[in-house]
Amino acid sequence: MKIEADSNDITEGTHDDKTRPYLCTVCDKRFRYRSGLHCHKQTHSGDKLYSCTQCQKRFSNQQSFSKHMNAHSSKYKCTECGRCFDSNQHLRQHRRIHTGEKPFECSVCSKQFTRDGNLVKHSRIHSGEKPYKCHMCNKAFNWSESLNRHMRVHTGDKPYKCPLCDKAFNWSENLNRHMTVHTADKPYKCSLCDKTFS
Repeated sequence: MKIEADSNDITEGTHDDKTRPYLCTVCDKRFRYRSGLHCHKQTHSGDKLYSCTQCQKRFSNQQSFSKHMNAHSSKYKCTECGRCFDSNQHLRQHRRIHTGEKPFECSVCSKQFTRDGNLVKHSRIHSGEKPYKCHMCNKAFNWSESLNRHMRVHTGDKPYKCPLCDKAFNWSENLNRHMTVHTADKPYKCSLCDKTFS
Protein backbone atom coordinates (compact mmCIF):
# COMPACT_ATOMS: atom_id res chain seq x y z
CA MET A 1 0.00 0.00 0.00
CA LYS A 2 1.42 3.37 -1.07
CA ILE A 3 1.09 6.16 1.48
CA GLU A 4 0.44 9.53 -0.09
CA ALA A 5 2.07 12.57 1.45
CA ASP A 6 -0.24 15.32 2.60
CA SER A 7 0.34 18.88 3.73
CA ASN A 8 0.62 17.60 7.31
CA ASP A 9 3.57 15.46 6.24
CA ILE A 10 5.85 18.50 6.08
CA THR A 11 7.20 20.19 9.15
CA GLU A 12 8.43 23.76 9.20
CA GLY A 13 10.46 25.18 12.02
CA THR A 14 10.52 21.97 14.06
CA HIS A 15 12.90 19.07 13.64
CA ASP A 16 11.26 16.06 15.27
CA ASP A 17 13.54 13.23 14.10
CA LYS A 18 11.35 10.45 15.54
CA THR A 19 7.98 11.27 14.00
CA ARG A 20 9.49 12.74 10.79
CA PRO A 21 12.61 10.69 10.05
CA TYR A 22 12.96 11.52 6.33
CA LEU A 23 15.16 14.59 5.81
CA CYS A 24 15.55 16.66 2.65
CA THR A 25 19.27 17.29 2.32
CA VAL A 26 18.69 20.44 0.27
CA CYS A 27 16.48 22.48 2.61
CA ASP A 28 16.33 20.45 5.87
CA LYS A 29 12.55 19.92 5.79
CA ARG A 30 11.46 16.68 7.43
CA PHE A 31 8.74 14.21 6.42
CA ARG A 32 6.79 11.40 8.04
CA TYR A 33 6.89 9.18 4.97
CA ARG A 34 9.45 8.42 2.29
CA SER A 35 6.80 9.18 -0.36
CA GLY A 36 6.45 12.69 1.10
CA LEU A 37 10.20 13.24 0.81
CA HIS A 38 10.19 11.87 -2.75
CA CYS A 39 7.37 14.26 -3.76
CA HIS A 40 9.13 17.18 -2.10
CA LYS A 41 12.48 16.51 -3.80
CA GLN A 42 10.85 17.19 -7.15
CA THR A 43 10.38 20.82 -6.09
CA HIS A 44 14.18 21.22 -6.05
CA SER A 45 14.74 19.56 -9.43
CA GLY A 46 12.94 22.31 -11.33
CA ASP A 47 10.99 19.77 -13.41
CA LYS A 48 7.34 20.80 -13.49
CA LEU A 49 5.62 18.14 -15.55
CA TYR A 50 1.99 18.87 -14.60
CA SER A 51 0.43 21.88 -16.28
CA CYS A 52 -2.95 23.45 -15.49
CA THR A 53 -4.87 24.09 -18.72
CA GLN A 54 -6.95 26.83 -17.07
CA CYS A 55 -4.24 29.12 -15.67
CA GLN A 56 -0.95 27.70 -17.06
CA LYS A 57 0.53 27.15 -13.59
CA ARG A 58 2.90 24.18 -13.53
CA PHE A 59 3.54 21.63 -10.78
CA SER A 60 6.30 19.19 -10.01
CA ASN A 61 4.03 16.42 -8.73
CA GLN A 62 0.56 14.97 -9.22
CA GLN A 63 -0.54 15.66 -5.65
CA SER A 64 0.12 19.42 -5.89
CA PHE A 65 -1.51 19.54 -9.30
CA SER A 66 -4.67 17.74 -8.08
CA LYS A 67 -4.91 20.00 -5.04
CA HIS A 68 -4.55 23.07 -7.26
CA MET A 69 -7.38 21.88 -9.53
CA ASN A 70 -9.79 22.12 -6.55
CA ALA A 71 -9.46 25.90 -6.77
CA HIS A 72 -10.86 25.85 -10.31
CA SER A 73 -13.70 23.47 -9.44
CA SER A 74 -15.17 25.83 -6.77
CA LYS A 75 -15.21 22.87 -4.38
CA TYR A 76 -13.96 25.10 -1.56
CA LYS A 77 -15.59 28.46 -2.22
CA CYS A 78 -15.95 31.31 0.27
CA THR A 79 -19.61 32.30 0.62
CA GLU A 80 -18.59 35.85 1.62
CA CYS A 81 -16.39 36.88 -1.31
CA GLY A 82 -16.56 34.01 -3.80
CA ARG A 83 -12.84 33.23 -3.70
CA CYS A 84 -11.97 29.56 -4.30
CA PHE A 85 -9.35 27.49 -2.48
CA ASP A 86 -7.54 24.22 -3.02
CA SER A 87 -8.51 22.71 0.35
CA ASN A 88 -11.04 23.01 3.15
CA GLN A 89 -8.20 23.94 5.53
CA HIS A 90 -7.23 26.96 3.41
CA LEU A 91 -10.90 27.99 3.12
CA ARG A 92 -11.27 27.87 6.94
CA GLN A 93 -8.14 29.98 7.35
CA HIS A 94 -9.40 32.47 4.77
CA ARG A 95 -12.77 32.88 6.51
CA ARG A 96 -10.92 34.39 9.49
CA ILE A 97 -10.30 37.45 7.30
CA HIS A 98 -14.05 38.05 7.25
CA THR A 99 -14.65 37.19 10.92
CA GLY A 100 -11.57 39.04 12.22
CA GLU A 101 -10.61 35.98 14.28
CA LYS A 102 -6.89 35.79 15.15
CA PRO A 103 -6.51 32.82 17.47
CA PHE A 104 -2.69 32.64 17.46
CA GLU A 105 -0.86 35.15 19.68
CA CYS A 106 2.87 35.82 20.08
CA SER A 107 3.94 35.32 23.70
CA VAL A 108 6.67 37.97 23.34
CA CYS A 109 4.92 40.94 21.72
CA SER A 110 1.23 39.88 21.76
CA LYS A 111 0.84 40.26 17.98
CA GLN A 112 -2.00 38.04 16.77
CA PHE A 113 -2.31 35.90 13.64
CA THR A 114 -5.01 34.08 11.70
CA ARG A 115 -2.73 31.08 11.04
CA ASP A 116 -0.41 29.12 13.32
CA GLY A 117 2.22 28.98 10.56
CA ASN A 118 2.35 32.78 10.49
CA LEU A 119 2.96 32.82 14.25
CA VAL A 120 5.81 30.30 13.84
CA LYS A 121 7.38 32.49 11.13
CA HIS A 122 6.90 35.64 13.21
CA SER A 123 8.51 34.04 16.29
CA ARG A 124 11.79 33.75 14.39
CA ILE A 125 12.07 37.56 14.54
CA HIS A 126 12.38 37.27 18.32
CA SER A 127 14.46 34.07 18.45
CA GLY A 128 16.81 34.90 15.57
CA GLU A 129 16.35 31.35 14.27
CA LYS A 130 17.26 30.91 10.58
CA PRO A 131 16.43 27.32 9.67
CA TYR A 132 16.57 27.74 5.88
CA LYS A 133 20.15 27.44 4.66
CA CYS A 134 21.41 27.88 1.12
CA HIS A 135 23.32 24.75 0.14
CA MET A 136 25.47 26.76 -2.28
CA CYS A 137 26.76 29.67 -0.17
CA ASN A 138 25.65 28.84 3.40
CA LYS A 139 23.55 31.99 3.84
CA ALA A 140 20.63 31.35 6.23
CA PHE A 141 17.12 32.74 6.25
CA ASN A 142 14.16 33.04 8.63
CA TRP A 143 11.61 32.01 6.01
CA SER A 144 11.52 29.49 3.17
CA GLU A 145 10.24 32.22 0.82
CA SER A 146 13.42 34.21 1.46
CA LEU A 147 15.58 31.18 0.64
CA ASN A 148 13.60 30.52 -2.56
CA ARG A 149 14.02 34.14 -3.59
CA HIS A 150 17.74 34.03 -2.76
CA MET A 151 18.28 30.90 -4.87
CA ARG A 152 17.60 32.96 -8.00
CA VAL A 153 21.02 34.55 -7.42
CA HIS A 154 22.58 31.11 -8.02
CA THR A 155 20.21 29.71 -10.64
CA GLY A 156 19.87 32.88 -12.71
CA ASP A 157 16.10 32.32 -12.79
CA LYS A 158 14.22 35.43 -13.91
CA PRO A 159 10.51 34.67 -13.52
CA TYR A 160 9.28 38.28 -13.80
CA LYS A 161 8.99 39.07 -17.49
CA CYS A 162 8.10 42.45 -18.95
CA PRO A 163 4.92 42.18 -21.06
CA LEU A 164 6.12 44.99 -23.34
CA CYS A 165 9.71 43.96 -24.15
CA ASP A 166 11.99 40.94 -23.84
CA LYS A 167 13.55 41.86 -20.49
CA ALA A 168 13.17 39.55 -17.47
CA PHE A 169 14.00 40.06 -13.80
CA ASN A 170 14.87 38.07 -10.66
CA TRP A 171 12.49 40.04 -8.45
CA SER A 172 9.13 41.72 -8.90
CA GLU A 173 10.46 45.06 -7.56
CA ASN A 174 12.97 45.17 -10.42
CA LEU A 175 10.22 44.57 -12.96
CA ASN A 176 8.10 47.33 -11.38
CA ARG A 177 11.07 49.71 -11.54
CA HIS A 178 11.69 48.73 -15.18
CA MET A 179 8.05 49.38 -16.15
CA THR A 180 8.59 53.11 -15.60
CA VAL A 181 10.69 53.04 -18.79
CA HIS A 182 7.54 52.15 -20.75
CA THR A 183 5.13 54.42 -18.87
CA ALA A 184 7.45 57.46 -19.01
CA ASP A 185 6.82 57.89 -15.28
CA LYS A 186 9.77 59.91 -13.92
CA PRO A 187 9.06 60.66 -10.26
CA TYR A 188 12.65 61.57 -9.28
CA LYS A 189 13.55 65.20 -9.94
CA CYS A 190 16.96 66.86 -9.68
CA SER A 191 16.86 69.75 -7.21
CA LEU A 192 19.43 71.73 -9.22
CA CYS A 193 18.27 71.48 -12.83
CA ASP A 194 14.69 70.12 -12.79
CA LYS A 195 15.64 67.08 -14.92
CA THR A 196 13.50 64.03 -14.03
CA PHE A 197 14.41 60.33 -13.85
CA SER A 198 12.55 57.04 -13.71
